[in-house]
Amino acid sequence: MLDFAIFAVTFVIILVGAVLYLYPSSRSASGIPGLNPTEEKDGNIQDIVNQGSLHEFLACLHGQFGPVASFWFGGRPVVSLGSVDQLRQHINPNRTTDSFETMLKSLLGYQSGMGGGATEAVMRKKLYESAVNNTLKENFPLLLKLVEELVGKWKSFPKDQHTPLCAHLLGLAMKAVTQLALGDRSMEKSSIRKEHYESALAEMETVLMSVAKDRKGQRSQTAFVDALLQSNLTDRQVMEDSMVFTLAGCVITANLCIWAVHFLSTSEEVQEKMHEELEDVLGSEPVSLDKIPQLRYFQQVLNETVRTAKLTPIAAQLQENEGKVDQHIIPKETLVIYALGVVLQDADTWSRPYKFDPDRFTEDSASKSFSLLGFSGSQACPELRFAYTVATVVLSTVVRQLKLHQVKGQVVEARSELVSTPKDDTWITVSRRS
Repeated sequence: MLDFAIFAVTFVIILVGAVLYLYPSSRSASGIPGLNPTEEKDGNIQDIVNQGSLHEFLACLHGQFGPVASFWFGGRPVVSLGSVDQLRQHINPNRTTDSFETMLKSLLGYQSGMGGGATEAVMRKKLYESAVNNTLKENFPLLLKLVEELVGKWKSFPKDQHTPLCAHLLGLAMKAVTQLALGDRSMEKSSIRKEHYESALAEMETVLMSVAKDRKGQRSQTAFVDALLQSNLTDRQVMEDSMVFTLAGCVITANLCIWAVHFLSTSEEVQEKMHEELEDVLGSEPVSLDKIPQLRYFQQVLNETVRTAKLTPIAAQLQENEGKVDQHIIPKETLVIYALGVVLQDADTWSRPYKFDPDRFTEDSASKSFSLLGFSGSQACPELRFAYTVATVVLSTVVRQLKLHQVKGQVVEARSELVSTPKDDTWITVSRRS
């Protein structure tokens, strides 16, 4: 199994550096409140390290300076936005590319699709989304089979046996994403666990190029890579998009499922509401792709999981043209950080922000704020929509057959990187639903 650190794709400090390396940046802070550089060469890098993560650093930054704040990465200023109102002002005129994809591609050193202008970005996004949707449609029975195998394993456990969520659900995500992305040639059996990130990345790229070559000209068009191969993308672009989908799909799917099952284990009431909805919508039939949109409470549970876990705490956009947020001018070619982890638990936007409460998403205001942040609707990245589908299959299968229980005394802490993940494996116990 791949190290989870490989999927997290190293620390977000390196990620910010990669973005700034690939893109030029203004050297003027333009009077935006924030920190002065702690060190002339490194800026505020040591401050980020001292806080433990970029998310914790941004939480302190916005707590001190308000919703629009700046800091220094090396000799370059970075602007961070930490409230719904300020993000709305910036996103509306500037949302031309997927901010999560921007960060991941920058870290990997990929530039295809990042400099071709708005028209190319829209076309690439449509192709990418179509490939994801077609993959789910063609492979839904396989997804059901993989989930049933896992739940069957859990069902066989004694009532008091501790079940490790991270190990099991990361394994499921790897199987689902690699088999749906690459078809019969999965990376699962490839020896790509390396001591260093660079060698692992190089071997993954080699595997992906080999998969693309093998599947060229095949009549079967069931996998994600097949849809890309039918387009006019270059071999390099096919490899890069397959890499982004495989990495982002695995890490987002795994952690959405991990956090959702963990939060469900803390609330018998939410589990029962989900079971009732399954009975009303599906009866005794298994979940199907066309029925998933009718499972509205499931959608609320997953939305609240993303919010409470701060699933993707950081996103970024390049300020392509000079912009303005409130009274602050953001210079052209400045990196703008979206402090999503801060916004997702902002008391001015969410009542009882640290409580897991799916019912909050019955309110239109909560749903609109969530959609604005890119977690639902047309703004959501394809990998997150894929993860929602997998998680719905997981949760519907689990809740129908089992009851989930907390392990007493367990304290679950989050590690905020590119995606938030538990610091240590998270455990539950299960019992059969009578």
